[in-house]
Amino acid sequence: MARRVVVTGLGTVSPLGNSVAETWEGIKAGKNGVGSITRFDAKDYPVTFAAEVRGFDPLPWISKKELKKMDLFIQYAVAAAFMALEDSGLKIDASIAERVGVIVGSGIGGLPAIEEYHKVLMEKGPRRVTPFFIPMVINNMASGNISIMSGAKGPNSCITTACATGTHAIGDSMRIIARGEADVMICGGAESVICPTAVAGFAAARALSTRNDDPAHACRPFDKDRDGFVLGEGSGVLILEEYEHARNRGAKIYCEAVGYAMTGDAFHMTSPPPEGEGAARCMAKALADANMKPEEVDYINAHATSTIADAIETKAIKSVFGEHAYKLAISSTKSMTGHLLGAAGGVEAVLTAKTIEEGILPPTINLENQDPECDLYCVPNRAEKREVRAALSNSFGFGGTNAAIVMRKITD
Repeated sequence: MARRVVVTGLGTVSPLGNSVAETWEGIKAGKNGVGSITRFDAKDYPVTFAAEVRGFDPLPWISKKELKKMDLFIQYAVAAAFMALEDSGLKIDASIAERVGVIVGSGIGGLPAIEEYHKVLMEKGPRRVTPFFIPMVINNMASGNISIMSGAKGPNSCITTACATGTHAIGDSMRIIARGEADVMICGGAESVICPTAVAGFAAARALSTRNDDPAHACRPFDKDRDGFVLGEGSGVLILEEYEHARNRGAKIYCEAVGYAMTGDAFHMTSPPPEGEGAARCMAKALADANMKPEEVDYINAHATSTIADAIETKAIKSVFGEHAYKLAISSTKSMTGHLLGAAGGVEAVLTAKTIEEGILPPTINLENQDPECDLYCVPNRAEKREVRAALSNSFGFGGTNAAIVMRKITD
């Protein structure tokens, strides 16, 4: 029999704040994390705004010496991981180190450092490229640094599945614990690519909103006037723990992680199939993995990125949940945080755990003219108090990769 998995720690760095408390307060208040790009001069770019992390100070977790070896996505991951560990009260010592693992993924990795050191190479030559360049940019160094700095010696890996990265990292970690390969997993996602190449590339793909004259209202999931996603950054990390292990040490338990699934669309590089068949199979399989009926789910943290795919995700939800789709609540927290790419699933899993814990539904802000094709209850503009027995969090990535996790209130 598979072992039970619970959530005992949460950590975030996000455009709404540099802690879970700040981020969650921003979510409940319907705060907007989008503004003009400050990382570089974007005035000549097709898109001039993003959801940046502001006021981040890595020094409580990372020394100045070590900072020189880490691009920003790694810094965010380390900070979020240590926030989550502190929240969990878990002390990693020799007695448990080999039973604690890390999977913190990134969709793109150290693109800003690649830009920077390519410029150094071209202008100053190969001898001026830092010896830390490769460890700064490769995706698995988020997990690697967390392991080194925390002493976690268990399973150590990295997921890179575009926008589904964080959710896949959490789901795979659930399975590692369930089958007995670890007792604790530090898991989630991190991303920081608000840089010229990424903005130019996503803009060229016509994926981004171009509402440069009104960035505060640019991210508008489920709205008829949506025109693309808003690039965001940050990290979301959870501590997952085997139930008895958590109970024996008296840990606080936010909720139980009960279901996970992943599927492939086999359709298109960047677009989902028009009926959302892959997403629907993913949600249905996650519910089956949780041994739950659709009627037991009260809330879905939707992938909904403020693109045409919002309507496709709505179709997928209807196909899985039937009439119950009109009774549950769905919302897109990306309306406030922007789209954090590989970090999205991690941050959204943190927010889903808080939703279950506090019984507060996150709003979908900027929902002023709801698309008739997105006709479910999307918690428009204001957070609501409602008991949430169980919730599902969706993440769908380029390449047609889908992930869904199910969490519920702990029952005993």
